[in-house]
Amino acid sequence: MKLHLLLIGNKFIYNTPLREYIIRKIEQKTDFIDSITFFKESDNSLFLYLEKELHQANRYIIVTSKQHFSTVGKLLCTVTSDNQILKDEMLIPSNSSVFEEGSYLLEYKNSATNVMHVDEMQKLPEILFDFEESSATIHLFEEDRDSAVVMLAPIAQMYDLKIDIVNLIDGWLRIEIRSKKYGNISKFIGSAKQLLPNRIIAATNIITYIIEKLSSSNKKITFAESCTGGLLSYYFTKNNGASKIVEGSLVTYANRIKESWLGVNIKTLEEYGAVSSEVVEEMSEGALSVSEADYSISISGVAGDSGGTKYKPVGTVYVGIRTKTKHQESRLNLNGDRNYIQHQSVLYAIKMLLLIDKEMFF
Repeated sequence: MKLHLLLIGNKFIYNTPLREYIIRKIEQKTDFIDSITFFKESDNSLFLYLEKELHQANRYIIVTSKQHFSTVGKLLCTVTSDNQILKDEMLIPSNSSVFEEGSYLLEYKNSATNVMHVDEMQKLPEILFDFEESSATIHLFEEDRDSAVVMLAPIAQMYDLKIDIVNLIDGWLRIEIRSKKYGNISKFIGSAKQLLPNRIIAATNIITYIIEKLSSSNKKITFAESCTGGLLSYYFTKNNGASKIVEGSLVTYANRIKESWLGVNIKTLEEYGAVSSEVVEEMSEGALSVSEADYSISISGVAGDSGGTKYKPVGTVYVGIRTKTKHQESRLNLNGDRNYIQHQSVLYAIKMLLLIDKEMFF
């Protein structure tokens, strides 16, 4: 059954952090939201939408404000020929099969609808659907998509699975696995790892995976960023457990800050420029020295939308990765707007971290 999310109320359109929180919590419970539809409070088309959709064999999550919670219930009652009753100080349809504070589940014909209310600075109520564990995610590195399809599609067919392969960046594929009626996901992953050793990581959230690996080995990491402005650090610190492994992060835009905070040699900056392999090498060295961490990542580049030159156009980014015994620097030539270039830079940095220490991560 497909899952459709309905967000009813102006606040879910204009309050971006609240909207992202709701979507994030739902995605933690299920692997995929098939569609997200927004309705303003005064939108009269909501009734027609519900009247049509609730006859489909789908699942719906409706999120609205406390103020409009009972109004949505009235519309559902009109569609399903029901009436609202008071349960646990909530007006909800009498045919609701399950309910908790701020949330109820209504089954109608072949559809099921979970209605809940949340307002600013409040916790999202309990999601009442029981989602089956019939999916998984793996990450494949150092392989292109066409080759991955050729190698993995027959194995997926053997174990009655469907796979969707998405290219995140060059050399990093995210593969979504969904089980059919007799699917066996664990055997598929085992066979894939045997076919492609030291190249597959099974994890929905790759950063959580890194956090768990480093924390279990008492390892620490630190960052030195320029054009990404702390985005790499945020990729880690937005996840639980980041404090166990992240020593710190330095955002060093100005050359004098690179010099004074990270110990980058002024002659290196003058000769090669802030956007260079030589500078990110010294940035990673300085970050590791200052923090005494086990790994450091440095990024410097031209994210745009202006500031590029003939030899270093917009999208030129250098990434440095360092352990206590190894270091590596890469030049990237990226495309897109400022934000997309920043995110691509961070993904490349994460990939380089994983590949510089395969013994730790694979």
